[in-house]
Amino acid sequence: MSAPDAFDRVLAALHQAALDDTQWLAAAALIEEVCGTSGNVFAVSEGSSDDLRIHFYQHYYRGESREDLTRLYLDGYFLRDEAPPRVIERPAGQLIHAPDLYTERELKTSVAYNEGWRLAHNQNGLITRLEGRDGLHIVWALNDPVDSGGWQPDQLRLIESLLPHVRQFVEVRQALAGAQALSAGLAGLLDKSRIGVLHMDRDGRVLAANDPAGEVLRCGQGLSDRGNGALHATLPADDRRLQRLLKRALPAFGSETAPVGGSMRLQRASLRSRLELYVHPVGAPEPDFGGRRVAALVLVVDPERRPRIDAVRLATLLGLSPSESRVAASLAEGRPVREIAATAGYKESYVRWLLKQVYRKQGVSGQIALVQRVLTAYAFPRR
Repeated sequence: MSAPDAFDRVLAALHQAALDDTQWLAAAALIEEVCGTSGNVFAVSEGSSDDLRIHFYQHYYRGESREDLTRLYLDGYFLRDEAPPRVIERPAGQLIHAPDLYTERELKTSVAYNEGWRLAHNQNGLITRLEGRDGLHIVWALNDPVDSGGWQPDQLRLIESLLPHVRQFVEVRQALAGAQALSAGLAGLLDKSRIGVLHMDRDGRVLAANDPAGEVLRCGQGLSDRGNGALHATLPADDRRLQRLLKRALPAFGSETAPVGGSMRLQRASLRSRLELYVHPVGAPEPDFGGRRVAALVLVVDPERRPRIDAVRLATLLGLSPSESRVAASLAEGRPVREIAATAGYKESYVRWLLKQVYRKQGVSGQIALVQRVLTAYAFPRR
């Protein structure tokens, strides 16, 4: 398989997996196949190298989620591992050879490297940090190469070309998680009332819009379709960026360029918060005989709209009690402590005590960190 064909296959798989939980494991297996690696790892964290807090960490191997390897590393080696803080200090997008994260002495003495990384098949792997929104660190690791000769130049070029698309995959997942729309699918997204969804045709015209997206377009605060279905940002600088995003996601039929997604923020004249836009291709360009079909999604996230978080699912994801999960979910929905207490019938002091219990369990400090933890936990495919 040629490198362009391999790139296009992985890109299409990431596009599908971003919208469909059931497609992620197949995408992970395809990444292993085309990149020639024996598994891969996703992690999301925040904080500095001195205070690094893990929000998500999962091993994948041959199309399976390896919970055993995940627990082995988190429970047995993470706190003793010298590498994670050093990954955060490296420039975003830089591919790092695993041994380069350790000193010569540590390569001989580090328990994490010599035991944990060996058991996870990652002593000769590649690690990279991708800058996420709101200070989150997205870390993607590719396990040891299948080829005994080590990493080859064509493999490295392919992996480097995939990095921005892996980052986009995670950001789309996080946006859908905030709207409780991870498993909605292409058509079902239009029924979601907590995230704006636009279906775009190959010519960049709006085919359909759900109510939140329609409201944004009607108000013209940051985004509009100018009455003819062509999507435009209000400010000229934002509009130029938006048109470039749409052009990359909607290449003309016959183009040899694969469709790619992207994201941006749009300023609004009368509101301090900015709209978040995620342009996401749907499938590869196909002959449509002049018919109009969905070729891309535009997800519109308005920070003014509160997401809904399922407290029962959150309790399972984060290991919380029902009461702890209830207040954590309400906080992630944007509700202040006073409102949470009034709705749940609790005293404010009890709500604050419950939140402190959640902070302790999750290893976070403060409400912002907890909200990021909740939304990140929601963002990845269910195990």
